[in-house]
Amino acid sequence: MADPAGVTLPSGRPGLLASDLDGTLLRGDGSISARTRAAIEAAEEAGIGVLFVTARPPRWLASVADAVGGHGTVIAGNGAWVYDVHDRRVTAERGFGRDQVLGLVARLRAALPDAGFAAERASGPHIEAAFHERHPESDPAGAVSGPIEGLSGETVGKLLATAPGLRDEELLERVSAVVGSRGVLAYSGAPGLAEISAPGVTKAAALARWCAEHGIPSDAVWAFGDMPNDLPMLRWAGASFAVANAHADVHSQATHRCPSNDQDGVAHVVEAVLAR
Repeated sequence: MADPAGVTLPSGRPGLLASDLDGTLLRGDGSISARTRAAIEAAEEAGIGVLFVTARPPRWLASVADAVGGHGTVIAGNGAWVYDVHDRRVTAERGFGRDQVLGLVARLRAALPDAGFAAERASGPHIEAAFHERHPESDPAGAVSGPIEGLSGETVGKLLATAPGLRDEELLERVSAVVGSRGVLAYSGAPGLAEISAPGVTKAAALARWCAEHGIPSDAVWAFGDMPNDLPMLRWAGASFAVANAHADVHSQATHRCPSNDQDGVAHVVEAVLAR
C-alpha cells in the first residue's frame, strides 16, 4: 500500500520501530528534527514502540536521551551494549575479553604496521596516540591513553582501527582478512575506520534478544537503516526501510524505501502509518 507521497508501506501495523541513528533518524548535522521528535512521540502514544539501534558507544548518546521513550533503552555499539540513557547505565554487555583483543591487535599490527587502535568500553575509550580520532576535540570521562597492550580487564565492546593512507575499501579488506571468524567487521560509514565487534555481536542479535524479552516477534518489527552494519538488523526484521541516502547494499536488500534522513524519512513512514 502506498501513502499519498508514494512510499509503499507494509501491510498491517508494526509493534516496534527499530531505527539506526546517524544517517537514518538523525539529520546530517546529527540533530533530531522537531518533526521526527513529534513522530516518535505520536508512535509511542499510539502503542507502537520505538527503539534506537546504533553504532554509537554509550558515551555518545546524551544528545538523544530526551527522544528515547519511557523504556529509556538504546542498543549501542553495534549490539555490544544495551544502555539505559535515563539512568546512564549499561544493562547488558557482550564483547571481547582482554586476551581476545590483544591477540587481534598483534595480528593486525603485523599486517598493518601503521595502524592505530582504540577500544570502546562501558567506562570510556582506551585510545592510542596513533589512532586517528574522529572527534579529537572531545575528552570523554573515563578515557585512557596509551598502547592497547595496556588495556585493563574490562570488556571491550568494539575494537577500532585506523590506518593513514589507506582507502576505506582497502582498510576494510585488509582488516577483514586478518579478523576472519575472530570478530565481526562492521562498516557504519565512518571514513577511515574499521569497527570490530566480538563474534556473534551484531545489531540483529541484540535486537532479537531485546524483542524476545519483551514478547515482540520479528515480523512485528519494522527496521530502518542506511549502512552495511544495519544489514543484519534489516534482514531480521519483518519489514525493512532503506532511507534514500543509504548505501547501495542497503537499497538492494531492504524491503522498502523512504525519504532521506535530511527529509525525515523515518518520521514520514510513522506519519503515514498513523494516518491510515
